[in-house]
Amino acid sequence: MTSYAAEKKHLRRLGHNLKPIVTIASKGLTENVGAEIDRALNDHELIKIKLSVGDRAAKKLLCDEICTSYSAQLVQSIGHILLIFKKSKNPNPKLSNLLRQ
Repeated sequence: MTSYAAEKKHLRRLGHNLKPIVTIASKGLTENVGAEIDRALNDHELIKIKLSVGDRAAKKLLCDEICTSYSAQLVQSIGHILLIFKKSKNPNPKLSNLLRQ
């Protein structure tokens, strides 16, 4: 059985070479951006999101909102990039970033 820390380390390693799929700019978490995050999480399970919003507090608030809204787990947050994970019920081996590695 792997520990939570080991699992996060593994996810960070898998996410290292990923490019951000979604960018959230000044309009924030709109309906279309939310739909894209949801689709990306269902398809890829592990995704990067680029936040182009104001200060650190705004990023933290947005990060918490994303993780809560989509039942996702924050794996890593560095600068403007979030790495989030959500286990898919039936992942597609061709799309899932966990199964393709």
